Amino acid sequence: MDQLHILEKIKMIPVAYQQEVEDFIDFILQKKVSQKNAVKSNRKLGLLKGKMKMSDDFNTPLDDFKDYM
Repeated sequence: MDQLHILEKIKMIPVAYQQEVEDFIDFILQKKVSQKNAVKSNRKLGLLKGKMKMSDDFNTPLDDFKDYM
């Protein structure tokens, strides 16, 4: 759906309801900005560094899957 199509539909809405459409658009925009800022502020790179350890035999085949290999 392109913007021109949306604008044509908004023009068909009675003037009394166009304010509600504008309010809804503002709500959506504010919600997106809030989500974008929340993701940026809550993330911290390297927080789990050194907390996880991978086993040395990680790539060795498991005995349970011998029949399938």
